[in-house]
Amino acid sequence: MLIQQTGIGNSTVEILTTLLGCIADDFTGATDLAGLLARSGVKVSLRIGVPNEPPKDTAAFEIIALKTRTWPVSDAVNECLSALNWLQKTGAEQFFWKYCSTFDSTAEGNIGPVAEALMAELNCEQTIYCPAFPENGRSIYMGNLFVEEHPLAESSMKDHPLTPMRDSNLMRLLKPQVTKPVGLVNRLAVARGGDVIKSSLDSLKKEGVAHVVVDAVADADLEAIAHACQNMPLITGGSALAMPLPYLYIKNGELSELSAQRVTPQTGNASIVLSGSCSAMTRQQVATYIQTTPSFKLDPIMIARDGVAAALGWLEDQPMDVVPILYATAEPEDVAAAQAELGLEMAGDTIEQALADIAVAACAKGIRRFLVAGGETSGAVTKALDISTLDVGDEIAPGVPWCFSNCGGNSIAIALKSGNFGKETFFADALKMLDEI
Repeated sequence: MLIQQTGIGNSTVEILTTLLGCIADDFTGATDLAGLLARSGVKVSLRIGVPNEPPKDTAAFEIIALKTRTWPVSDAVNECLSALNWLQKTGAEQFFWKYCSTFDSTAEGNIGPVAEALMAELNCEQTIYCPAFPENGRSIYMGNLFVEEHPLAESSMKDHPLTPMRDSNLMRLLKPQVTKPVGLVNRLAVARGGDVIKSSLDSLKKEGVAHVVVDAVADADLEAIAHACQNMPLITGGSALAMPLPYLYIKNGELSELSAQRVTPQTGNASIVLSGSCSAMTRQQVATYIQTTPSFKLDPIMIARDGVAAALGWLEDQPMDVVPILYATAEPEDVAAAQAELGLEMAGDTIEQALADIAVAACAKGIRRFLVAGGETSGAVTKALDISTLDVGDEIAPGVPWCFSNCGGNSIAIALKSGNFGKETFFADALKMLDEI
């Protein structure tokens, strides 16, 4: 195997091959994972969709961002298996199936079905499920997922327009999605450390339990879980569970630290904010941002009738020294009204296509910095801009890094924000951070 020397942040590492291959079920989740892995200083490569070409110039950590969260189960499984096949060609022998820290999915999947298909392909008898992200207020206790102090089913996720979460118990959510038994390693075992976690997993495996939910309420729990599972071919969970893995690879001698400096591409100052997320935090972020900047609200019913020309005309009139926001972010009752008139799928597709068209127009106008809120929106925008690979930079907020790519021969910066991540001042904070790099 060839030796590659790669770097990001304040350090580089020497690697023999890709060590960890990751598959994410949406684009913001992929950048979330990439940002946390990049904290280690190890180079992270983020691919948008399954690459058409064989692996070349791969990083220690390779991530493939998909858009499969709400796809039909068979389509999601097939796409994830294609991603796995590509990642296996990089030389990776350990894999990470990344889904949202709120475990949101359709009733039929796709978390469980994809995990079971990946397990079968890897000849893996057992895997774990741990979407905890304590730094962002997601914790698991006795198999129940909490968002801050609220059970998942009592959080704002209960009204998610595509994947409403009406149960907080991960085992009950997972059981209908898989064909093999589901179990739990609870907080009492996790608190006793990695060796006890591994022993608990081994005992469950002897009982035929293939799918194991693991409690976690603090970063120390995630470190213990990662230690216990470091030899598992497949790990599944939220991005925070992967965060300790680079340090385990370094500790085990699979990575050796070197020193270097990352170069941030020059993109100019012209920027835009595009928001399709209707999450509670994004609604607050939009409300805060529109107080001080030009804004255009996208109405899915009007766009379905009249098209996106009005929004494009408004954008063209904006001076280049302001950072406008175009948004479809709305209250749950407004989302429900649009879905009732247009249908669930058409309402979402209308906004995604509108924001994708706006992104293309913004790039043609000379805008090179894109702040995008919402998983579906991020997928639509990155595809419209024909972005295939992202280099991962520093985090704006936990799980939301600035990334860099190329669009039409120009360097661009793009941040893909999961709906509920970041503070109320996220958009302004992100722009200020990029100005200071």
